[in-house]
Amino acid sequence: MAVSDTVTGLEVHDVRFPTSDRLHGSDAMHPDPDYSAAYVTLHTADGPAGHGFCFTLGRGNDVMAAAIRALAPYVVGRPAPVTAARLGALHRALTHDSQLRWLGPEKGVAQMAAGAVVNAAFDLAARRAGRPVWEFLARLTPEELVGLVDFRYLSDALTPDEALALLRAAEPGRADRAARLRAEGYPAYTTSPGWLGHDDATVVRLAEAAVADGFGQLKLKVGADLDDDLRRLGLVRAAVGPGVRIAVDANQRWDVAEAVRWMTALAPHAPYWIEEPTSPDDVLGHAAVRAGQPVKVATGEHVANRVVFKQLLQAGAVDFVQIDAARVAGVPDNLAVLLMAAKYGVPVCPHAGGVGLCELVQHLAMFDYVAVSGSWEDRVIEYVDDLHEHFTEPAVVVRGRYQAPAAPGFSARMEPASLAAYRFPDGPVWRARGPHRATGVPA
Repeated sequence: MAVSDTVTGLEVHDVRFPTSDRLHGSDAMHPDPDYSAAYVTLHTADGPAGHGFCFTLGRGNDVMAAAIRALAPYVVGRPAPVTAARLGALHRALTHDSQLRWLGPEKGVAQMAAGAVVNAAFDLAARRAGRPVWEFLARLTPEELVGLVDFRYLSDALTPDEALALLRAAEPGRADRAARLRAEGYPAYTTSPGWLGHDDATVVRLAEAAVADGFGQLKLKVGADLDDDLRRLGLVRAAVGPGVRIAVDANQRWDVAEAVRWMTALAPHAPYWIEEPTSPDDVLGHAAVRAGQPVKVATGEHVANRVVFKQLLQAGAVDFVQIDAARVAGVPDNLAVLLMAAKYGVPVCPHAGGVGLCELVQHLAMFDYVAVSGSWEDRVIEYVDDLHEHFTEPAVVVRGRYQAPAAPGFSARMEPASLAAYRFPDGPVWRARGPHRATGVPA
């Protein structure tokens, strides 16, 4: 085995941005978030490196960085995972580790750490192939794609043969859809106007600006106070008119009965969906919310694994599936969710924002359009216009549509200057905030 075909090192950076200064990202459950990334680089001797990360909030990085480092023996000194077979094998090795699995079978910190490493491996493989990840995946054969997926626990909802049939059915139109994607871009919606910390004038001003920029869908955070939500949603509806979709997001704030009551009250303002109305683990609760009030239900950004997604689909609990590129164990798990959603006919509208989530998840949605579902009907990718300048290949949205990435890789590589400036706790941005803020512990 050539040295250049070997992973020579795994490097982890704790990168945090003081977004709570502006209440950016504030919602009913996270009033003062500092957007953060536990950032991993896979090094090879003389080829490109692979980059990946977990998105967290502040002190979550302490735990995530340690969990990622614990996975180094699975990659360092081993063949670079640059083929479909090696990528699938790496995913299984990381998610089947018997000792780390005990911390939570395919969920939580261990799952997200595996996802950071697996996504870095896909970035490495796509860079080595000279293609963006969406195109790298879309050029794999149906058999290679099925080989990436771990079907354990899924076969009662989706068998390998069914997945193969779905992918083969979509195969003839791949080239035409890829060309259309490059020409038109992929539909987006924006959450930037809707943070709970914004005052009414700011929400209305940003909503009007978003519509002027070409967005046909916005999202507002709700769930702290019903009267406030009624007022804010009414103001935005009056400002943008009936033709713009306004989704709302409770960020897991409610019990089931409270979600039904709250959304029944908001329904006259025509919200497009209610996102995360209750616990992300509560499949039957989501089904009850969906049945109990007139607004469509979306969830998924905090769903821990493909098994819970399977149950949400089997139970008819969601109208929209929201995958997250850094929550489950990387590309193979998200591929499993895309395939199940295609079988059940449920649109996938990925969660994004945070640190780098727009950069990552655009590839998954575009791959889905080209090679899995073959549709972007009722599908949109979330977009938040913040922190993109810290990436070497930032996501680009023009007139409400994500532009298809052309650079090789997963769009995951951060600027070296940003890694240095925002390194926690000793980067200059954090040193300047003094000893209390640098602990990351609230007062």
